[in-house]
Amino acid sequence: MIPELESTPSPPSPLSGRDCLTLAEFTREETRLILDEATRLKGLQRSRIPFRPLRGRTLAMVFQKPSNRTRVSFEVGMYQLGGHALHLLPQEIQIGKRETPSDTGRVLARYIDAIMVRTFDHEELEELAGAAEVPVINGLTDQHHPCQALADLLTAREGFGTLEGLEVSYIGDGNNVAHSLAIACALTGVRLTIAHPEGHGPDLGIMELADASGAAPTLTEDPREAASGARVVYTDVWASMGQESEAEERKKKFAPYQVNDELMALAADDAIFLHCLPAHRGEEVTADVIDGPASRVFDQAENRLHAQKALLYLLLS
Repeated sequence: MIPELESTPSPPSPLSGRDCLTLAEFTREETRLILDEATRLKGLQRSRIPFRPLRGRTLAMVFQKPSNRTRVSFEVGMYQLGGHALHLLPQEIQIGKRETPSDTGRVLARYIDAIMVRTFDHEELEELAGAAEVPVINGLTDQHHPCQALADLLTAREGFGTLEGLEVSYIGDGNNVAHSLAIACALTGVRLTIAHPEGHGPDLGIMELADASGAAPTLTEDPREAASGARVVYTDVWASMGQESEAEERKKKFAPYQVNDELMALAADDAIFLHCLPAHRGEEVTADVIDGPASRVFDQAENRLHAQKALLYLLLS
């Protein structure tokens, strides 16, 4: 029987009680701490060493958007840390409809120890977090996806041993994944290039936020330029949740931005491919790439669990 690694009294985490809404709340050193802790916790799990420092703690998971990876990774992560996760459906808790986001935050904070929210409007998340006296984690909004970006960085660091100076190319829609990736790369010294069709670039205000965190990404409309020499090539779906009516139009506009063998051939010889999933094979990426030897998408999906466990542990310690 493997003994459990007991949680011994220690000074509070430097992130204790903090929120994670965009990643820009953190310094470079704090971001490195999250990634280091994710690596440590992943090692403990792989070694089957139980570590349950959050016994008796509860996470409320508020979903206004459907989820697969977000729900499972947070629920399993909280369980593995010794705590309990409570899944709240849209019909049970309608942020901004049945009551104000601030009232929702105040009420939930009286019951639980942390709140994870997956929703549409980022401003509603900020209002909820401003009123809640417990840590709030952004599980996804239309503007930001910070937990995904942490998993992305963890996967890239595992692949290459370091992040400083690493060349990453994101090709496709300038969406919430691109926004959080830009901030995450700025905080860790990654050189990011975003290639997007005309009219589908990232929000320039968020690019300024990335610049304030370290360095703004390079923006281009040429996917070949972006992929050239990159060690990480990353893409996402062309039409995100809520953009279904634009899907057919976007297919035509985004077709030159498909990640295929030809585009990957421009990247570095040891380049890896990332995708936050779910993926549409034959659209933003070919099956040869996503199911090929360069793909790390399932390692990346797994790393959502480890990155979020690190966040939960550090924010609640």
